[in-house]
Amino acid sequence: MSAGVLRASYVLPIRWSPDVDTDELVSYLGWLATVVDDVVVVDGSDEAHFAELARRRPPAARHAAPDADLHFANGKVDGVITGLRMARHDRVVIADDDVRYDAASLAAVVAALDHAEAVVPQNYFAPLPWHAAWDTARTLLNRVSGGDFPGTLGVRRDCVPAAGGYDGDVLFENLELLRTVAATGGRVVRLPDCFVRRLPPTAPRFRSQRVRQAYDELARPARMALSLAIVPALAVALARRRFGGIAVAVAATVALAEAGRRRGGGAAVFPAATSWWAPVWVLERGVCSWAAVAQRVAGGCRYGDRRLVRAATPVRVLRARHRP
Repeated sequence: MSAGVLRASYVLPIRWSPDVDTDELVSYLGWLATVVDDVVVVDGSDEAHFAELARRRPPAARHAAPDADLHFANGKVDGVITGLRMARHDRVVIADDDVRYDAASLAAVVAALDHAEAVVPQNYFAPLPWHAAWDTARTLLNRVSGGDFPGTLGVRRDCVPAAGGYDGDVLFENLELLRTVAATGGRVVRLPDCFVRRLPPTAPRFRSQRVRQAYDELARPARMALSLAIVPALAVALARRRFGGIAVAVAATVALAEAGRRRGGGAAVFPAATSWWAPVWVLERGVCSWAAVAQRVAGGCRYGDRRLVRAATPVRVLRARHRP
């Protein structure tokens, strides 16, 4: 291993889709192999696309299918657990296929794992088409209300098997992993000033994610209740012609998003215009939350060829399950 290479493992669970730019991904994997000691790609693609990535990947990046004994409803978790089993180091960075670290952010997450069992950096979209700016408003509001949930996490490998893995039959798998680590006594650290680039989704994929992301909030009932109140509150205000109150609510939403944008130096990666998308996103979330409840009543949220009923396991259940 050359000097300066991080003694850590990078786990990338992937399943091919038309949105994946294989050329760009292979280039990124080649760069990763020069800065981190162990790169593991766990590929749940069909046979043809699995073979293509196996042929084109850099030799230093290991490439494998998910372990045959794993059959979670959320297939991403099959890839994550397989990758943790394969990892050569205790410090592990898990990242979706659209996450693009640079050397500084990767080193910061790995270093933070010396003092924590799980580390949560901050994603930002670049480039920033209109729909990514819209979704960035969600990120800004999350930064002032408990923290965002990015497409990447750092974990200590040994703390996850010690907890018996984590439940892969839920939709909000990142929250499930963090809750499981915390329930076993692990320390979860957020790094709001560690910015990790993420490629934006296509506009059709963005549209397809609206209700699914709202469904995630069934795991956090207080937030879901607040979201469900948005449309009725707006309807009452319009019926009573309380336009001043609506204007105040819009301004307050923009102000909260702006506070999130400036927190931890976020103005360096979040353009000022993204704060103005916050009222649009709040209205979207209010509408989609009712659609998510309807999906829950109908049997769960569609995920691939399955329906997932649970968003995540309640904290009290995890604490009871993992109590020493």
